[in-house]
Amino acid sequence: MCVMGGAVVFSGQLLPQLGFPLEFDYVQASRYHEKTEGEQLVWTVEPRDNVRGKTVLLLDDILDEGQTLAAIREKCLAHGAAEVVIAVLVEKELERVKPIQADYVGLSVPNRYVFGCGMDVYGWWRNLPAIYALNVN
Repeated sequence: MCVMGGAVVFSGQLLPQLGFPLEFDYVQASRYHEKTEGEQLVWTVEPRDNVRGKTVLLLDDILDEGQTLAAIREKCLAHGAAEVVIAVLVEKELERVKPIQADYVGLSVPNRYVFGCGMDVYGWWRNLPAIYALNVN
């Protein structure tokens, strides 16, 4: 299950590498709303009941503070998922404990705002083929 829109690039690259039959779906929830700091979680597309009794592989672009992923995981379980496994392209290293941990992490980055490879900055640059850090002076 892809977390739109950030995980679309990650999902598109990962899915062809998985050598087993699978169903594909997506959710959409965000706290950032084209800003660089998280706010209240807004759901656009919640998990559907087709997760009932299944193992869900939740794919996201970044594990930052963890609030969005934790909420998505809980919604999947509330819709009857048997298990939720989490894979993220990037995990941000923070000094505090997060409410959720990823089972698989592609890359760990310092506590900077990063974008590219599906991650945006102010709603732009998801299409960049590499990961960049916002230069804040």
